[in-house]
Amino acid sequence: MRRLPIPPLAGLATIGLLALTGCGTQTGGTAADAATATGAGRTVHAQKVMRLTTVHQETGMTLLEGPVFDEDGQLLVVDVTAPAGERKVLRVDVREKTSRMFHTDDRGTYTSAQFSPYDGRVYLTDFSHGEIVSLAPDGGDPRTFFSGEVDGARMNPDDLAFDQEGNLFVSDSRGMSEGKPTGRVVRIGRDGQKATVLADGLSAPNGISFDTDYRGLWFSELTEDRISYLLLDGEGGAASRHTAIRVDGGIAQTDSIAVDADGNLYQALHGRPAMAVYSEHGERLATVEVPARAAEGLESATNVAITPGGRKAYMTVSGPDGGYLYTFDALAEGIRQSNGG
Repeated sequence: MRRLPIPPLAGLATIGLLALTGCGTQTGGTAADAATATGAGRTVHAQKVMRLTTVHQETGMTLLEGPVFDEDGQLLVVDVTAPAGERKVLRVDVREKTSRMFHTDDRGTYTSAQFSPYDGRVYLTDFSHGEIVSLAPDGGDPRTFFSGEVDGARMNPDDLAFDQEGNLFVSDSRGMSEGKPTGRVVRIGRDGQKATVLADGLSAPNGISFDTDYRGLWFSELTEDRISYLLLDGEGGAASRHTAIRVDGGIAQTDSIAVDADGNLYQALHGRPAMAVYSEHGERLATVEVPARAAEGLESATNVAITPGGRKAYMTVSGPDGGYLYTFDALAEGIRQSNGG
C-alpha cells in the first residue's frame, strides 16, 4: 500500500506520479551482456482482464490491492480509497469478467487481504485505524481481530502473511507520512492476544511474505527501495535480518511482495504499472509490465495473486484511468505465499 496520509483518505489525490527504471548493478562486459546473463532484459507483457473501478469523487482516486483467491476460485480485491457504502472488498469472477460487492463499511481503509489457514476467515489490514479485521468466507460476520498499541505505539498495518499455524506477521508502516524510520514487522498470535515486534527502525515496510519453507520473511521498505530477509528462530522470534536486494527504482518505490513455488519474488512497483521478479539469490529474472500502449493513466502495480497450483497470475493496477486486473504467466506455480497479503 502506498503513501496514505492519516487521517484516512485525507489528501489522497496528492500521491506522487512515480516511475521505475531497471534494477541491479552490472559488473564486467557490456551492459547488454550483463542484462542477458541476469535476465534483467527479459520483459513479460501483462494482458488486460478487466477494469474493476473508476476514480471515486469523494476520495479523488481508486487504488486496488490485496488480490487473493478463495476456495471457489474467485478473486477478492480491496479498494483502499473506496468511500463508505461503496465496494471496499470486491469478489471477482476472472473467467466471466464480472465483479460484485463482498464487503463495505463506513470507516475501514483496507490495504490487504488473506485467508487464515487456522480458521478459514479472510483477514483485512485497516491501515488508518491500526486494526486487523476478519470476515467470514462469504463476507459477513465482521470482527475486529486486533486493535490497540504494540509496544506503546499503534500500528499502521499494511500487508500481512500467515505462518502454517495461523499466526499473523504484519508490515507496520509507521512513519510513512513523516518520512521517519519507525516502521516495524509485528507478529500477532492467532488468538489475537499477543503482539511482538520482530524488527523495528524500518522505513515504511510494505510487502511481506514467507519464503517457501517458512524459515523466514521477505519484506520491502517503501521509502528505501530495498527488500530484506528476516530469519526466524522457530520459537516466535527473530534470529537475524539483512538487506537482500536493492531495487534501483529511480523515483518509484517498492510495494507488495509475493513468492512462487520456486522461491522467486514478485516485487510490485508503486509508480510504474510493473513488477520486478527476482530469484531468492537476488538475481533479476524479469520485469512484468503493462504494455506501453495501455499504460497511460496507470501509475502503479500494487500486488499479485498467482492461481494456487497454476501459473496464471493476476496483478492489480491503478491510476487516474481506474483500477484494473491484468494477467500474465508466472515463472512458477502459485502457493500460499503468492495468494494474498
